[in-house]
Amino acid sequence: MKIIRNYISGELRSAESGAWIDSVNPATGEIYSQLPDSDQTDIHLAVAAAKAAFPEWSSLQAEARSNFLLKIADAIEDNLESLAVAESIDNGKPLTAARTLEIPRAAKSFRFFATAILHESSEAHSAGNEMLNYTLRQPIGVVGSISPWNLPLYLLSWKIAPALAAGNCVVAKPSELTPMTAYMLAQLCIDAGLPGGVLNIIQGTGIKAGAPLVEHSDVKAITFTGGTKTGATIARTTASTFKKTSLELGGKNPTIIFADCDYEKALSTSIRAAFANQGEICLCGSRIYIEESIFDRFSADFAKNTKALVVGDPLDDSTDLGALISNDHLEKVLHHVQIAREEGGSVLCGGDRISVEGRCAGGYFMRPTVITNLPTQCTTNQEEIFGPVVTLNPFKTESEVVKYANATKYGLSASVWTSDVHCAHRLAAVLEAGVVWINCWMERDLRTPFGGVKHSGVGREGGWEALRFFTETKNVCLAIS
Repeated sequence: MKIIRNYISGELRSAESGAWIDSVNPATGEIYSQLPDSDQTDIHLAVAAAKAAFPEWSSLQAEARSNFLLKIADAIEDNLESLAVAESIDNGKPLTAARTLEIPRAAKSFRFFATAILHESSEAHSAGNEMLNYTLRQPIGVVGSISPWNLPLYLLSWKIAPALAAGNCVVAKPSELTPMTAYMLAQLCIDAGLPGGVLNIIQGTGIKAGAPLVEHSDVKAITFTGGTKTGATIARTTASTFKKTSLELGGKNPTIIFADCDYEKALSTSIRAAFANQGEICLCGSRIYIEESIFDRFSADFAKNTKALVVGDPLDDSTDLGALISNDHLEKVLHHVQIAREEGGSVLCGGDRISVEGRCAGGYFMRPTVITNLPTQCTTNQEEIFGPVVTLNPFKTESEVVKYANATKYGLSASVWTSDVHCAHRLAAVLEAGVVWINCWMERDLRTPFGGVKHSGVGREGGWEALRFFTETKNVCLAIS
């Protein structure tokens, strides 16, 4: 049994209450660790530690803060394999995905923001010989970070790296479903010599730990990635205190495939976009719109290749899809498939729970599911399922598919597959999404802004957008004469 602890003021410690939460390995259904069941008391201690550390940390030169973050990036890379294994066990995802994508991206987040702050500049506006205006961007203070269970270390690093780089101190709450790599990060920070209180990590539930963090009067900004319903609750809470808030929420993302696309690349990438991480990524392309002239061929090939995907032990390198995060979530996804059937959908493949032999016999596995013959406004095409379920839909014209793609409350991302560059640019301009990929998916340049529109969120992460969120902008006007 592994014991996970909080990270407060540079030390690892249990919850003040002494209470614990069991953590389950989704691939086996067995309890394998315990984490602190933290509450308001632990949040208060962590915020106090961050507040005490803020004056010294914020006054450090950018180069000094950069050096600390680079040490953490190095430590993540040096411990890539152990972090990847922990992420796979904690989340149920294939080890290959954690090893090749998520843990390396976590290191890149720290490295990117560590170096970005060395190249910051500020605007200055001269009004002849009379006035000079210049801009200061100063750290906010204590920042609260709440990250989800689907990409645990990666999305945690995406928030805390820019916040620390900008000179803030952070209290982070990872998901109680995937606490392990956040705990391991705490140890890496200790080994890197990060001053106590600069980063604090509190384990626990959203109700007992997350809510007090959002409500705390000394927390000046909240950055959250997770469900739209929880995001709305956070927005209502922070609005009353005018607290800066960044929300990266759900998605129901369209993949649009024109007949003139690179067929094989569009096919293979759209399958990856649909089922990566068991479909438990807010960016997954769960609604695929295919030009009518190739719909039958594409649907048949998509279903055939989906059936060939290997669902199995996440630690096996041949596995394409691992376990879903929990039994409750698995039942929820299966219920959505039943709703699709009731709505008249045809299930081309999947739609059922699967039993994996050996050590994973008790795990939460599901066959990847492909559904057709559903109308645009049905529940299945409107609600985020967050599992290995995708719908295939035909379209005739460009204007028609734009209407279909925009016909949800979400607007996180979209993918367009075409060899017509003019068509690609036209769609990129009118699709209601914060990110539009053209002939690709899930490519990420940390210099670019990331976020959604409509119910997919408020604010942007990445690049200068992230650093500016974690600072207050001040104009200074100097009278020269």
